[in-house]
Amino acid sequence: MTLRAPIPYLGAVRICSKETVLNTEINGNMLIGASSTPGSSGPFRAINPATGLALDPVFGGGAVADVERACMLAEQAFDIYREASLEQRAEFLEQIAQNILDLGPALIERAMLESGLPQARLEGERGRTVGQLRLFAKVVRDGRWLNATLDSALPERSPPRPDLRLRKIGLGPVAVFGASNFPLAFSVAGGDTASALAAGCPVVLKAHGAHPGTSELVGKAVQAAVASCGLPEGVFSMLNGDGRTIGQALVAHPAIKAVGFTGSRQGGVALMKTAAQRPEPIPVYAEMSSINPMFMLPDAMAQRASNIASGFVDSLTLGSGQFCTNPGLVFAVDGDALNKFCDTAAVALRAKAGSTMLTPGIHSAFNSGVERLSKAEHVSLLARGQAGANACSGQAALFVTDAATFLSNPALEEEIFGASSLIVKCKDVDQFKQIAEHLEGQLTATMFLTENDRDAAQALLPVLERKAGRILINGYPTGVEVSHAMVHGGPFPATSDSRSTSVGATAIDRFLRPVSYQDLPAYLLPAALQNNNPLGLWRVRDSELVQS
Repeated sequence: MTLRAPIPYLGAVRICSKETVLNTEINGNMLIGASSTPGSSGPFRAINPATGLALDPVFGGGAVADVERACMLAEQAFDIYREASLEQRAEFLEQIAQNILDLGPALIERAMLESGLPQARLEGERGRTVGQLRLFAKVVRDGRWLNATLDSALPERSPPRPDLRLRKIGLGPVAVFGASNFPLAFSVAGGDTASALAAGCPVVLKAHGAHPGTSELVGKAVQAAVASCGLPEGVFSMLNGDGRTIGQALVAHPAIKAVGFTGSRQGGVALMKTAAQRPEPIPVYAEMSSINPMFMLPDAMAQRASNIASGFVDSLTLGSGQFCTNPGLVFAVDGDALNKFCDTAAVALRAKAGSTMLTPGIHSAFNSGVERLSKAEHVSLLARGQAGANACSGQAALFVTDAATFLSNPALEEEIFGASSLIVKCKDVDQFKQIAEHLEGQLTATMFLTENDRDAAQALLPVLERKAGRILINGYPTGVEVSHAMVHGGPFPATSDSRSTSVGATAIDRFLRPVSYQDLPAYLLPAALQNNNPLGLWRVRDSELVQS
């Protein structure tokens, strides 16, 4: 067991200063608390996937001592940060958002070099990142997430009831892993970080090795916000290094109380095992693998097969197919309408130019998956997109098989990360339900339907509710709205915990736990539970929802 020093008092928290000076120089360092720290192991460079050339500067990976220091600082910061006022915490999140915007073109230019993504996509992703932070600032101010509940004492009752009050507090420091496919929105200041900070939890982030320069810039924006808001330095740290060493050491550290992860099933399961084997097991909220099935009901196909097919191909190839909500499976009843769908989809796909994939490793894995599927028995290649202009370009692929083959071959359900999808020809609508029952957990499930497909849709919906976190009608799964009603989660292997979402306002719930207070004197009560309600919260008081 690691012995840890007592937690010192680090001073009062103040409202953020509006004067923040940002350093946009990339020097290859990690950010541990308020410091900029060179890594001592595993030097590496980012690779421009469009050219294959290494980018300056050289980055250093962290060591176990760096993990220890970052986690110790986070632990020391926790009790102070979690009791910062709602307004202070909200302003902190807004300051991070403003700092990211203030990085200006330097952030977008570096992200383009490291990811191969176009400027418009990255500018949109920056807007989403800023929007997430501002959404959580509103969530924090609203205070409903505290779930403040008061049950008055009933001394005359037999037996007497004590005074009971409940609120939610942060779990503790959270380890967050940056994602490869969203260098901004699911990385340093992405949804996991924003929701953890909103919950009052310090964050120790492991940056993704595919975009370390982008990560350093955004990390500096967060670090500067910590300083300008007068928060303890341990509220945020960012480490570089291999996931099997630094990542595992981070999850195993006793100061870490929860994990946010977006990536492969293999990586997520490895972290889950580490977290479960600790002396104190902790929750891992991992978004991992989803193929996002689409069910084309008969009347919808009869009326608009070509239209649906065109939209499907656009969704499939968006961003070179590098979205966790990419439509990887299509189910439809065999016949003329499906033939029309296939013909239209094939023509549309052949016209799609190959685009740069995020990393050489992702590109290689995509090609291996396409090759594996092309060799599968009773699976036919319907169409390929155009080859791209560089060695890391993804060439979209569309395959066809029948339902019997799909049901008998589990390998056909494996995710191919990129623009690849499989059309499955079914005997009839009744087979849809059999297939849906067979599927693993998914982030999304889609039905295309008309009013005439009502009976089939009603029969299929309960199964899809058990299989997916988001159900779409007459739409495409790519595109995840950041809002209060969004669920970006689902049963395993889509996520490690189907009760949670990594996008949307309720993502904050992952990093909270309830605490009940019995017969506390007024001077010990947290503000959320005081009789005069100084925060102006809506609270459940003696079974009634009131604000008084």
